[in-house]
Amino acid sequence: MTGVSADDSSGDATAPPPSASPAPSAAAAASASPDPSASPAPSPAAPVFGELVGQEPVVAQLRAAAVAAAAAGPASSAETSLAMTHAWLFTGPPGSGRSVAARAFAAALLCANQGCGQCPSCRQVAAGSHADLLLVRPDGLSYGVRQTRDLVLRAAAAPVYGKWRVILFEDADRATEQAANALLKAIEEPAPRTVWLLCAPSADDLPTTIRSRCRLVTLRTPATAAVAEVLVSGGVGAEQALAAARAAAGHIGRARRLATDPQAAARRAEVLKVPMQVSAARPGGGLGHALTAAAALVKAAEAEAAAITEELDTPERDALRRAFGEGSTGKGVATAVRGAAGALKELEDRQKSRATRLKRDALDRALLDLAGFYRDVLAVQLGSDVELANEVQRAELDRVAAAGPPEATVRRIEAIMKCRERLAASVAPLLAVEEMTLALAAR
Repeated sequence: MTGVSADDSSGDATAPPPSASPAPSAAAAASASPDPSASPAPSPAAPVFGELVGQEPVVAQLRAAAVAAAAAGPASSAETSLAMTHAWLFTGPPGSGRSVAARAFAAALLCANQGCGQCPSCRQVAAGSHADLLLVRPDGLSYGVRQTRDLVLRAAAAPVYGKWRVILFEDADRATEQAANALLKAIEEPAPRTVWLLCAPSADDLPTTIRSRCRLVTLRTPATAAVAEVLVSGGVGAEQALAAARAAAGHIGRARRLATDPQAAARRAEVLKVPMQVSAARPGGGLGHALTAAAALVKAAEAEAAAITEELDTPERDALRRAFGEGSTGKGVATAVRGAAGALKELEDRQKSRATRLKRDALDRALLDLAGFYRDVLAVQLGSDVELANEVQRAELDRVAAAGPPEATVRRIEAIMKCRERLAASVAPLLAVEEMTLALAAR
């Protein structure tokens, strides 16, 4: 099963046996309580929510819902109290921790102690292998109606171990219009023990009919100091952690990559050379350098996406061939292998869509880095007392700021945002990036 459809370990040969379910933790919790009949209470430390940086109101909201869900009786549905409901929508800017919050909430719902972080249930949720968790990660540019209908059917099944069947749908905004309609039907008439957790950058990215039936959880961009503190706790030096946190603009995952992956830091450094390369005021700059810079940006994104794609594609192809008996002997094996052609073609189509998405995501990260650079340039030009994401490139910022007025910088930022819109509309990447770099080179 690829990431385009839901990952359901209940049909996997490696699914945990009943002895590995959260039941032992529930028994231990009950024996430790002075009143076994009392409703479960969350652990004071709430370990599963520990990775949510600077999201205290969200943590409080989710912990209260987990307590209400744990107090529900065996015959109760998710609509048991004002704190708990059957559908949730997690929104927030990139890097704010939407999927992290949703997975932590799933762990809290499926754990007898509302997210202890230590029991088999919490570990299985963290690994994505819990039998009562359907984890959906759209790999391609969109999530179709066929996959959604299959997901809705599987979501209606009764829980295997605990009280709830949890569906965590990351990037739910990638659902097509028909897929969204199929999803709406399931959210309007949910199974009594099913909880939907949808993730999207903004509530406006989903149809009104869906978001109106979900409880909104809004995450904010963490402060630079908070992100740096997380990196330091992971063994990164304080100065390097602060620089990575600033560069990532609050995106915790990106900050961690920049601090620990030299190749990621090198790619970003190459992107930040573009403003100097396309500057008409610099000797050797101008039209030729603008087109060269555009080609380099697209080529770098393709190379990054190709490396990730190959790492993902090869194991998937090998696993599918083995599933159809390739390399085996015996009666009917040859027929089964010949019958794998259709499945392989479908897998290749999904992988091609995923490769396109990875390429666009890599380009989008580069464009955001460029926009952040020119944002810093504008701050320098206006003398604003704000934190600069690219403080370590202060000499370059000052040079570009001195080469033109603030109005030109605003036009360049707008050109970058326009390029992002064109890429989202499936314009050929090289054409869109060339148009952008030419706009950056203009005085």
